[in-house]
Amino acid sequence: MTITVDTLIGDILDENAQAAAPILMGMGMHCLGCPSARGESIGEACLVHGVDADDIVKKLNAAVSGQ
Repeated sequence: MTITVDTLIGDILDENAQAAAPILMGMGMHCLGCPSARGESIGEACLVHGVDADDIVKKLNAAVSGQ
């Protein structure tokens, strides 16, 4: 899986929640299980939480791929 700013959080968590959850929690997403969070894209979440989407995408891709 290659994560982009358009990838849904739910899809990322389904792929590898153990790797992705700490990164998402670290950016302020503390409700990963709620339906609205799962249906939100990484880009949307970063905008709401005031973090750099490209940085989070890079971290998520590395974590989910095991690098």
